[in-house]
Amino acid sequence: MRFIFDKLVKTSLFHVLLFWVVNLYSVTFRIKLVNEEEWLIHVRRGEKVLLCAWHQQFFAAIRPFRKYRKFNPSLMISKSSDGDIVAGVANKCGWHVARGSSSRGGKEALRSMIEQLKRSGLAAHIVDGPKGPAGKVKAGVIQLAHAADALIVPFYTYADRAWYFNSWDKFMLPKPFSKVIISFGEVIKLMPAKDQNIFESQKLYLEGIMVPCLRAEPNPN
Repeated sequence: MRFIFDKLVKTSLFHVLLFWVVNLYSVTFRIKLVNEEEWLIHVRRGEKVLLCAWHQQFFAAIRPFRKYRKFNPSLMISKSSDGDIVAGVANKCGWHVARGSSSRGGKEALRSMIEQLKRSGLAAHIVDGPKGPAGKVKAGVIQLAHAADALIVPFYTYADRAWYFNSWDKFMLPKPFSKVIISFGEVIKLMPAKDQNIFESQKLYLEGIMVPCLRAEPNPN
């Protein structure tokens, strides 16, 4: 059964169907984007911008982020079966997908991301990767920002009503017709790290900014 499922999720038909399911579900959300112009202005100036989020919160951004396809943006997704599903939807949304993670194909995917970000000016990255641990920023986002000379812009998703899965990241799925706010943080510029200590301090700095916005339970209101 698992073999059949793995084959199915790789098919174009499955990706098309899932793309429409995700979009039809997401169209019920009442979405508000906050501070979007603060980073878009940098892309329009020809600067490089790297949007980043926790794995927990990416779902609600799938549909509204279709609007950025005109920039030919890129996104790194793991080579797992779950990654096949997300990659198929991302491709349909107009995002260039580099396949790989820290456990498999990461170096090749990172190189592809760097090249694409330098060309297009926009990319997105899941800072805690496909397997976590939650609340821990991995090295990829810092390496990518340094190599492409990119500005880092964290974004966070809030929903007034949501389900939280029993997974490592407490994955958040907004309920139908919920109010969803996608809030972009301040633009962050990290200077090239001269040694590993500085690199690690930059990871912790970004982590300190983003951790308070992890969601443990639905908003009380």
